[in-house]
Amino acid sequence: GDTAWSKCYRLTAVCVVLLFVLLLTIIAVLWIKFSMLNTENNQLQTSYNNLTIERDQLQTSNDILTIERDQLQTSNDILTIERDQLQTSNDILTIERDQLQTSYNTLTNERDQLKRERDGYLRKHCDSWGCFSFSSSIYFIFNEKKSWDESREDCRNKGADLVIINSSEEQDFISKQLQGGRAWIGLSDGDTEGKWKWVDGTPLTSG
Repeated sequence: GDTAWSKCYRLTAVCVVLLFVLLLTIIAVLWIKFSMLNTENNQLQTSYNNLTIERDQLQTSNDILTIERDQLQTSNDILTIERDQLQTSNDILTIERDQLQTSYNTLTNERDQLKRERDGYLRKHCDSWGCFSFSSSIYFIFNEKKSWDESREDCRNKGADLVIINSSEEQDFISKQLQGGRAWIGLSDGDTEGKWKWVDGTPLTSG
């Protein structure tokens, strides 16, 4: 009887030990699995947090780029308006310039025509008035004795000016008409002593 009980006890003890070992093994496996799952969960949470941060950064960058794009679009619109305004102003100025050029050409033609008519009239009456002509110029010699300034003022009051000699031929012609006499010409150093200029502002280039 004791032997049978003893065998039964040992068998039970062995079974209990085996069950305990199996239970420990299961617990160990489950713990390892839990630890792995927990680690993986932490990694996933970290990855999620990183992705969330990157998403927010990208959203911020996108918002900034959107603002910059809108600012550039506004600047482009302003520049387009200014360009169109400048083009319009340029077109208006071009039209005004052309109109002024046309007016200038018309006035120049009228002036030249009047000058031709005047010169023709003067040449026609030169003999009776005591004047003479050379090339396209008409000359008057006044015998009144006056200063250079007075003589020029008198000429300008008559719509003319003291003579400007443009060539040696013209100088010889005038000298011949003076017949050894003396007369004022349109040359002066009144502005700067020693610097001779003609009455039209051009400097004396030859003696």
